[in-house]
Amino acid sequence: MNKKTLITSLLTCSLLTVGVLQSGYKPWEEGMFPLSEIHKLDLKKAGLKINQNEIYNPNGTSLVDALVNVGGCTGSFISNQGLIITNHHCAFSAVQLASTPEHDYLTNGFVAATHEQEIEAKDLTCRITDSYEDVSDRILGAVAQITDPSSRLKLINDAMKNIAVEAEKKDPSIQAEVSEMFIGKTYVLFKYKTIQDVRLVYVPNRQVGEYGGETDNWVWPRHTGDFSFMRAYVSPDGKPAKYAKNNIPYTPKKFLKVNPNGTNEEDFVFILGYPGRTFRHRPAQFIEYQQQFVLPYVSNLYDFQNTTMENAGKKDKATEIKLATRIKRNANVLKNYRGKLQGLKGIDLISQKKTEDAALAKFINNNVDVKARYGNLMSDIDNLYKLINGDAKRDLWLTQVYNSTSLLGVSKNINAFKMALDAQPGNQKEAFFNQNKPRLKQFLAGNYEAYDIDADRKIFKKMLMDAAQFSSDQPVNAVAKISNKSTDQEKAIDDVVNNIFGTTKLKDTAYVFNTLLASAKSISAYSDPLLSFEKDIASQITELKPEKDRRDGVLNKLMGDYVNVKEKFLKKDFIPDANSTLRLTYGYVRGYWPADASYMRPYTTIKGILEKGTSGNPEFDYPAQIRALWEAKDFGPFAKKDLKDVPVAFLYNMDTTGGNSGSPVMNAQGELIGVNFDRAYGATINDYAWNESYSRSIGVDIRYVLWVAAKIDKANFLLKEIGVKI
Repeated sequence: MNKKTLITSLLTCSLLTVGVLQSGYKPWEEGMFPLSEIHKLDLKKAGLKINQNEIYNPNGTSLVDALVNVGGCTGSFISNQGLIITNHHCAFSAVQLASTPEHDYLTNGFVAATHEQEIEAKDLTCRITDSYEDVSDRILGAVAQITDPSSRLKLINDAMKNIAVEAEKKDPSIQAEVSEMFIGKTYVLFKYKTIQDVRLVYVPNRQVGEYGGETDNWVWPRHTGDFSFMRAYVSPDGKPAKYAKNNIPYTPKKFLKVNPNGTNEEDFVFILGYPGRTFRHRPAQFIEYQQQFVLPYVSNLYDFQNTTMENAGKKDKATEIKLATRIKRNANVLKNYRGKLQGLKGIDLISQKKTEDAALAKFINNNVDVKARYGNLMSDIDNLYKLINGDAKRDLWLTQVYNSTSLLGVSKNINAFKMALDAQPGNQKEAFFNQNKPRLKQFLAGNYEAYDIDADRKIFKKMLMDAAQFSSDQPVNAVAKISNKSTDQEKAIDDVVNNIFGTTKLKDTAYVFNTLLASAKSISAYSDPLLSFEKDIASQITELKPEKDRRDGVLNKLMGDYVNVKEKFLKKDFIPDANSTLRLTYGYVRGYWPADASYMRPYTTIKGILEKGTSGNPEFDYPAQIRALWEAKDFGPFAKKDLKDVPVAFLYNMDTTGGNSGSPVMNAQGELIGVNFDRAYGATINDYAWNESYSRSIGVDIRYVLWVAAKIDKANFLLKEIGVKI
């Protein structure tokens, strides 16, 4: 694969500060380094014991070839039979889909002692980075003469799609994607191999895999066994294929060696993974928008949704299982967002950004050439965010409404299908219906996956009540029509909700799949008050789209210019924000001081599980075998000598964010010694800012993974497969 083609424009966005380039190494350097920049680091000086080419070799096999993107998380191959280790929470949705009240794998865990016993991990695929190529010149060249913001952004997006399609035509075995490394400035074509058949091998029970629940989420000290094992399968001829009984385990180019001895404090460690999105190269106005609107609105909405769904889940076990994944995802986001709010205020990042931006504005005004090109940059940014903030509440509501109410999502899919169906000539309607029905069924099944009528009704009412409070200059039209007709808004909304949920047949999944989808005629003739309500929502979104596109186009250009000016001002290049592409970060196993007189050491142990278990909080319940084994000091070879206990989780000062869940934590020899799964509460603001003093990430120690597998779940077959002797 021709990875040398990563060319100049990305290289100019170097990930290293001038200090790093001069000295070869600078400790605690912020950074999620793309593959193209690894060769500029002096990891030997930092503590790496293997040749740096063994991490990434553009002309051969290396550690990056053991990495996979699975279910939005990172995973790594740890055997030549396609065995993958990742987080428990990354497998959670697949385990939920495989669970029933009779076979509750979510609660009790799952162990497949043979390949035949492994079960399909529904909706999960493995994506492996095959190669990449800088395509910035092609994309930016296409818009060089375009001044209209909407047209410019559309052409950029079209060029990104076309380049990906072109790559897939040349090589049908890959999936292609163009990723924006710097907004409006740098674009890279990534080529991926996708394995479609992924199966669950071993998932610990929930008292291990989710120990501490939301009480401990984003918190240190942590005692969660957040790990799971899956296996990738391909067709007998070695090609990616959908789940089939005769598929065989995938043989990866590279798999990681598991080192059962773990780490010690201050050991050099590094991570390879697929971090999600960060926003460190944005102006003060962006941070203000996040702090004032996005973070509080979404966290409060998800809090309400979870309370509603948790109450609904008390009806029966089937409902509890069905809503579990959505509750977990919401809970993770809302606590993360509240941590970000606390962190942003704690370090007063808005003030810091304003100071930086003021210095940047002064630099622009004091440099004739820079002023000639970028003289209006800072005022243009400010004016754009005034518009964005003015519509923020309504726009956030429109963004969240479909995800909030399952039946509204059902209505959206049905309305879109009906519109496409009605556009067909009469003699082609049935053929169109039959051809596209499977896809519609798939979409609807996704909508119903985490659906409960009582929860849906209450959340729907909550959304309508919120919208009714918006100012008259940013109304949600569908709700304004209701609330403006009555002086008693809540009664008017209650009447509408009761009418919609009392009348709609969409709440009955059997009716939808067996009657509504029986023929083109039946779905085309169907009408429903919920469909009408959804049409009003969709109509307003369509109405607002031209202005939204214009603003997005302006923002795209302004953010590219913003980074260009910062590079000139600071005389250094920047680490591009994370964007779900493969990155490296490195650091040390290290504790920290989150507050005065409260040092946090970097390891927790089984003893801490037992201590938390006395609190009476059910989220700290643990399997009885853990206490029995601990009291017997039956640690096998997995105890850490100085702790005289099995280490459960550990801290390190690496730069991680969402998407790094499941990333392998490796030692100086490139061996797997842990699995990344979280950050400490103060590090939830890593998306906006990173600092060695408060940014700590958390991994489950491999010694605890192996101890639980061997002693609790008797999964010795896995230890044998990965070459660990006990």
